[in-house]
Amino acid sequence: MSRIGKKPVSVPSGVNASVEGQTVTAKGPKGELTFVVNDEVLVKLEDGAIKVDPRDESKDARSKWGMSRTQIVNILHGVKDGFEKRLEITGVGYRASMQGKNLQLALGFSHDVVYEVPQGITVAVPRPTEIVVTGIDKQQVGQVAAEIREYRGPEPYKGKGVRYAGEVIVRKEGKKK
Repeated sequence: MSRIGKKPVSVPSGVNASVEGQTVTAKGPKGELTFVVNDEVLVKLEDGAIKVDPRDESKDARSKWGMSRTQIVNILHGVKDGFEKRLEITGVGYRASMQGKNLQLALGFSHDVVYEVPQGITVAVPRPTEIVVTGIDKQQVGQVAAEIREYRGPEPYKGKGVRYAGEVIVRKEGKKK
């Protein structure tokens, strides 16, 4: 039994949620998101809360039960408050800046890396060594942050590169004489 799936999802104030068949729609101050629940999971709106149950006791239905509830929680949180990922840039000469709607990164290559920010995502550069990715879709925010980090991930010897804020890099010892 899923411990997460058993709990009903309460709809926060300021958010309108509706369930039509297998589609859950949430409208809030930040925008609107929809999630289509798998057919093996039953979803219904009761007393201001969304209840998620498996249709049967098969392993497949039970495995999608908790994930479906978590996705619904994410869309409700996203339309109310949004999501944010912070990235830090470490290294001499490594920096970021915004050029219109594109993110320009100087990461030690012979050229600057230009990242086109997708629709629905906002990227801000409060300092040249800090990037803030915000949006209402948790999966898309995480994907954009991962794509930016992928250009120059943190290396274990000097710790240079792009890392998530608060990420601990296990450092290696260099060569010995």
